[in-house]
Amino acid sequence: MLHISTLARVGLSLEDVARFQDQLSRVLEHFEVLAKLDTEGIAPTAQVIYLQNVMRKDEPSPSSSREDVLANAPQQEDGLFKIRAVLEE
Repeated sequence: MLHISTLARVGLSLEDVARFQDQLSRVLEHFEVLAKLDTEGIAPTAQVIYLQNVMRKDEPSPSSSREDVLANAPQQEDGLFKIRAVLEE
């Protein structure tokens, strides 16, 4: 448990380790039950429910004005966002 938490860069107290060991043991017991199920004749699936596109239609709409957008900018210059240089020579 401590090795896994170190790999995940998650700090755990000794109390956390004890609690999670119990929880992990119970999860593994559930996997043992699932492993005993007869899955012969059941085709492998990546998704068990039907998925559909839930995005809205891509329709043009009015844009915000330059003034409205730049009103939220911490710094601006000549009608543009002013930012710190990312790449310097």
